[in-house]
Amino acid sequence: MGMGVRFRLSAAAGITLLLSIGAVGRHATAGESLERITRTGRIVLGARDGSLPFSYVAGHGKPVGYTMDICTKLVEAIRKHVNRPELQVTYLQVTPSTRFTSIVEGKSDLDCGPNTNTFERRQRVAFTIPNFIATSRMLVHANAGIRNWSDLRGKLVVTTAGTTNARSIMERNSTRALKIRLTEASDDHQSFRQVEERKADAFAMDDVLLFALRAASGRPETYAIVGDPLTVEPYAIMFSKQDAELKKVVDGEMARIILSGEINTLYAKWFNSPIPPDGINLNMPIGSLLRSSFQFPSDKVGDDW
Repeated sequence: MGMGVRFRLSAAAGITLLLSIGAVGRHATAGESLERITRTGRIVLGARDGSLPFSYVAGHGKPVGYTMDICTKLVEAIRKHVNRPELQVTYLQVTPSTRFTSIVEGKSDLDCGPNTNTFERRQRVAFTIPNFIATSRMLVHANAGIRNWSDLRGKLVVTTAGTTNARSIMERNSTRALKIRLTEASDDHQSFRQVEERKADAFAMDDVLLFALRAASGRPETYAIVGDPLTVEPYAIMFSKQDAELKKVVDGEMARIILSGEINTLYAKWFNSPIPPDGINLNMPIGSLLRSSFQFPSDKVGDDW
């Protein structure tokens, strides 16, 4: 990789909205996702409210964001594939802890949050072609004197439960003997609040989520995002690994979105423009790793090589 980092997984926390989706608690079997979608005339999208600009609620009840827009395009491809023009879309509340069981048990058909593709998680679920690549860094108070991981010696670090940032931090802690103390919060907003209230010295998470939280804080100059990247996080839409036909449909549509250039329009909309509800702008240029990945779209990530 050149930066000495690995592909890992991280994501953000739950959505406050749950639209009624009926009885969907059965365990999925081979090919059942598309069969269920065809039979019920409904597709269920896992969505969140703490993952700006990927998947969040902007005040009108319906989740919006970069990956929600991508899922909308995937739904249209599925709608055509199953020949159900009237296919309805509903949304399921998920958290980092429940998103996997929701897919495995057939409660949601696509998870539209910032899910990173890793070998460990591919044992349970499948991923389509990555739509974003993040790196794991940390958010701190700008005046805290913390610029890199070595500055955390003996300090308290918070991360969000259900992500692998904790493991990355403790591996760095072990190799550098930093004596870092680690705590976990239920979602990204709670993690951010611990730093905001100085109950924790740093919040370790994927950089794009940290940029979003800082931008939304109303006081972005108060916080700094620092630290060498601990990991590289290839985000992708998640779905059942038991449905090869569904994977063919969504991979084909993701490749079309990327190669047609539609992905660049979506990126500009959510990362380089004011976004709802408050018109904040992340001003986050597309990274070189992501730009390179778009040249040759593939669901293969670093731990496949």
